[in-house]
Amino acid sequence: MRILLLGKNGQVGWELQRSLAPLGELIALDRHGHADLSGDLSNLRALRETIRKVAPDIVVNAAAYTAVDKAESDTEMADRVNARATQVIAEEVKTLNAWLVHYSTDYVFSGQGHEPWRETDQAAPVNCYGLSKLNGERAIVASGCRHLIFRTGWVYAARGNNFAKTMLRLSAERETLNVVSDQVGAPTGADLIADVTAVALQKALQQPELAGIYHLVAAGQTSWHQYASYVIDFAREQGETVLVKTIVPVPSTSFPTPARRPLNSCLDTRKVRESFSLHLPEWEVGVTRMLMEILNK
Repeated sequence: MRILLLGKNGQVGWELQRSLAPLGELIALDRHGHADLSGDLSNLRALRETIRKVAPDIVVNAAAYTAVDKAESDTEMADRVNARATQVIAEEVKTLNAWLVHYSTDYVFSGQGHEPWRETDQAAPVNCYGLSKLNGERAIVASGCRHLIFRTGWVYAARGNNFAKTMLRLSAERETLNVVSDQVGAPTGADLIADVTAVALQKALQQPELAGIYHLVAAGQTSWHQYASYVIDFAREQGETVLVKTIVPVPSTSFPTPARRPLNSCLDTRKVRESFSLHLPEWEVGVTRMLMEILNK
């Protein structure tokens, strides 16, 4: 079985290189490509040619335009990468009678209310990034290709920058931190997403009727303020230098951004858990593991 992975150096893509490796021959690309293969989703012609050359049994698309604020003014590129490139991939996957695994976001929803979003809830993105990702989802469904779309949110990894690392740095520099308290979600490790992908893919290959859209996040929920408090308390317990004495909860309006953020990013994961017989750990489990890796480097 041949697997083409796009976006190999992103947070999720990096972990997918590990989780997908045992499943078959893995050809992993980033936007710089390799030899005569292109992983640049902004180059639609080269992308199409690459898929035809590789002729994979599975395409896993972990590449995306993720600059949420920049997307408000760079709508053409956000749409090209997140929607039009996704359409190209889906069309080629359909022609090959292959499978497509794709990652989307809670940003396809309005973020209103307090209940976790279900797969069947009405999509209504509040920013250009969310709209581009929704259009990508729709292109996959319209293509008729066999697919697994995983909507996730608040993704982190020990590799690269993330919210926890920022909080650790600031807590060693300042006595007071202001952190948003009215946005709620579930911090979700890239390693968890990658592992679930491998498990779900193996089952879907045997049971094609499992194709569809799934919500995938860690269990539980928290706010950015509570998340920051958890990270800083853990660092203090580990003997790290922590100067911060007060973490002030503030509304989103305290930090104006070009793109609106949904307040409710909680996703209902019942479908993915029941369909693939999965247990999703509480968000604190993955964050603790990530913090141990960061602090022990």
